[in-house]
Amino acid sequence: MSACSELLDRLGPEEHVVQLYGTDDRLLMENVGRFLSEGLRRGDGILIIATAEHRTSLTTFLRRDRGYSRAVLEGRLVFMDAEFTLSRFMVNGAPDPELFRSVLSDALAGVRSRAVHTGVRAYGEMVGVLWKKGEHSAAARLEDLWNELLKQGDVSLFCAYPIDVLDPEFHAGKVDALLCSHTHLLPVDGALEKALNQAMDEVLGPRVHALRPLIQTNHRPSWATVPKAEALVLWLRNNLPGSVDQILARAREHWQAEAPTRS
Repeated sequence: MSACSELLDRLGPEEHVVQLYGTDDRLLMENVGRFLSEGLRRGDGILIIATAEHRTSLTTFLRRDRGYSRAVLEGRLVFMDAEFTLSRFMVNGAPDPELFRSVLSDALAGVRSRAVHTGVRAYGEMVGVLWKKGEHSAAARLEDLWNELLKQGDVSLFCAYPIDVLDPEFHAGKVDALLCSHTHLLPVDGALEKALNQAMDEVLGPRVHALRPLIQTNHRPSWATVPKAEALVLWLRNNLPGSVDQILARAREHWQAEAPTRS
């Protein structure tokens, strides 16, 4: 069992994890499915706030669990549409705190009241919808409101953002608020670190030997726990601006070349 799987299985109250994904969302759906399936096994309430495409994918995944149909019939597992739910509490381009608490507190209370015990596992894509529209400040504010809500009950939360970690938007200045809002950033892929190191060797040549001891995680006390590969990307963007694009482009080639062996 991977460290990521163990984390998702044991995720506790007030913990708030995030997964970044690019054009390929298969790993995202696998991780979310595992997180929610563990909740079904435990008898937790399950709240899913997702886009139509991902609701379909998660329904297919969760139907493998014998307890799925019963949980739906009992109202212990509830699906909500991310766009519509956002529309219920967004005011002038920002989430309204009172409306947010009203909408989400009611939804969480509903699945909690029907759970075998008081635990709730929630998956949300509303912040990802805002991010995709370029409404990054609204997404950060929504994360803050979620964290305030998590303190009031036995709830753990899994969020997702459509961010490719090898693209320019994944840099410390852009994702600082995102990392400050979560307890853990889930790894995109265990093979990414190998691809990055191989690309650094090829692009930097002998220079890489002097640089490796200098590489730090760039971790800040307020940030989520960041996996090694994602931390390395952040370090490269911050410390090697002249070479980072070439390194990441080469890393993507190696990473994608390995994709058939990982699927």
